[in-house]
Amino acid sequence: MTATATRGAVIPAPTRRSGPIVLVLALCGTAVSLMQTLVVPLLPDFPRLLGTTSDNASWLVTVTLLTSAVATPILTKLADMHGKRRMIVVSLVVLLLGSVLGAASDSLAVLIVARALQGFAPALIPIGISTMRDELPPEKIGGAVALMSATLGIGGAVGIPLAGVMYSHFGWQSVFWGSVAMAVVMLGLVLTIVPESKVRAPGTFDWLGAILMSVALTALLLGISKGGQWGWTSQWTLLTFFVAVLFFALWAPWELRTGQPLVDLRTSARRPVLLTNIASLLAGFAMFANLLVVVQVLQFPVASGIGFGLSVTEAGLAMLPGGLLMVLMSPASAAITRRFGARITLIAGLLTMGFGYVLRILLDGSALELLIGVAVVSIGVAVSFAAMPVLIMQSVPITETAAANGLNTVVRSIGTSTCSATVAAVLTAGTVAGGFPSEASIHATSWLAAGAAFLGAAVGMLVPARISPALVTLPETGPGRPTPARPDAVRRGEGAEVVVRGRVEAPDGTGARLAVVSVLERSGRQADWARADNNGRWSVVLPGPGEYLVVFGAEGWAARSELRPLTPDATPTLQIRERLTVAGVVSRDGWPVADALVVLTDASGESMGATRTDDEGHYELTMPPMGRYVLTALDTASRVSQSEDVVVTAQRRRFNVVMPEVVEEETTDVG
Repeated sequence: MTATATRGAVIPAPTRRSGPIVLVLALCGTAVSLMQTLVVPLLPDFPRLLGTTSDNASWLVTVTLLTSAVATPILTKLADMHGKRRMIVVSLVVLLLGSVLGAASDSLAVLIVARALQGFAPALIPIGISTMRDELPPEKIGGAVALMSATLGIGGAVGIPLAGVMYSHFGWQSVFWGSVAMAVVMLGLVLTIVPESKVRAPGTFDWLGAILMSVALTALLLGISKGGQWGWTSQWTLLTFFVAVLFFALWAPWELRTGQPLVDLRTSARRPVLLTNIASLLAGFAMFANLLVVVQVLQFPVASGIGFGLSVTEAGLAMLPGGLLMVLMSPASAAITRRFGARITLIAGLLTMGFGYVLRILLDGSALELLIGVAVVSIGVAVSFAAMPVLIMQSVPITETAAANGLNTVVRSIGTSTCSATVAAVLTAGTVAGGFPSEASIHATSWLAAGAAFLGAAVGMLVPARISPALVTLPETGPGRPTPARPDAVRRGEGAEVVVRGRVEAPDGTGARLAVVSVLERSGRQADWARADNNGRWSVVLPGPGEYLVVFGAEGWAARSELRPLTPDATPTLQIRERLTVAGVVSRDGWPVADALVVLTDASGESMGATRTDDEGHYELTMPPMGRYVLTALDTASRVSQSEDVVVTAQRRRFNVVMPEVVEEETTDVG
């Protein structure tokens, strides 16, 4: 919500080449995705190796999913507050500890703990993407983000055959030792090459929000992951969903009330962010079906009528071209984003994904035909996943990019978990003689994935098109540009960014709670925006010190704008002055009516406020939400009232009420 840097300091321009930074962060993403898939081929053998049941062994995958969902929003928020590289290092250290623990033990309980620790690693991807925003010039961000997103495909494609080879030749512990080696190498590279971001969000961490959200997400994903095993109507499944609903119901009001929430729900509810997250959930569902179903079909025996009889390693190698395609598509994804925008890129990727699933239904007579469909789906995944972080970063304050990308990652993981449960239910329901799913059930999973992709594309069409304030290069020349710290320091990521802090105050000097501050360059391009905390404090990240147009307002107050210099040395105070009210004068025959009762009611008849006029007939009511209302004035002295239909907009409104003349009632004496 707010950012900080050393007072008076300018965030220096990046002095390191961007290529090594991108390479190291992409390798970190690859290591994470490998870690997630390396144990999957071993699941059928773990019951024998560990002397346990298949249900117990499945916790080796489930616990990683749960800890990832809990740790990602926490670590990404801490990255915004305490440094992105620092949290990348923390994630890698925890990954290293979990990998060492797993490699040194053959106990199921210890292995579950080890896999839980490894679940901290997926937070690396959203934090890495946000680091790219801070460290790269804008024209390179799209390609770097696309490459980072493509690492999901690399891990999925390489992890399965690699695990098979390592298991066959070196034993199952080698999978964990491989993770140890990757974590050590990545730690060294990150500490050596990746710089620490200077953009920070100060304040206190929202521990209560983190606890409530962690319990809610754990219960939700546990119910989704284990519902098929426990039974969707079993008491345990229903209990997990009840706990999830209960804790989400407690968490949301707290996040709206606290000044520094773990997740800024107001920002998340903005149309671009909300719709992108919905599309991401659907994309996560559609993407995971590609890996989940095809690997099984390739390994099913030919006698089943639906399989091709490949070994685990052979099936993994068959999926490898799809993963490599995702990497090769990253430059194309970046080019599409630069040319048409992230919104069009998202739509194109999801449509391609959906078409790939339809192609898989029509062409499944041979392994080659099936893999052609897989390749098309992989292209769609690469293109769509590259667009999601860009859309998110376009729509949130610069100081919240890691947390916002982290939430997007969690939403996608909910989609993949839902896909896993849905696919398992469909294939189980379609099981025929021999214990294998029918061809119709295989096709049904493809139709579901295609439907999710097409629905995601439809949601993407509703995302408003806009130009990113954070990711677009400034014009090289032109009047009205901010005065930068250096004449050539004008491009975000190449110049000297500055953090400017300030406060929005009400007329009485108190902070304007949750005020919104938008900072625009004199050319009209938005530099950044921020939502103030409960004390009115705000911070923005600007491409350089200079003169900016600042537009600010708070709920219940009229918006204001000022053209003023912004530098990291000063702490500007922005003052809101005029309350948004419904006001006017009650009069009769040109004379004010004092002490008249004025009531505003909505269409249902509910009172929205009441007051009395002063000696001059003036009244003032707090402005209600926009809409149609009935304004009623009552002169209690003469017992005369007057009602009028009024329309309240987002501006201060004046409604003068003219009372009717007092009609003297005739009286008749009865003698």
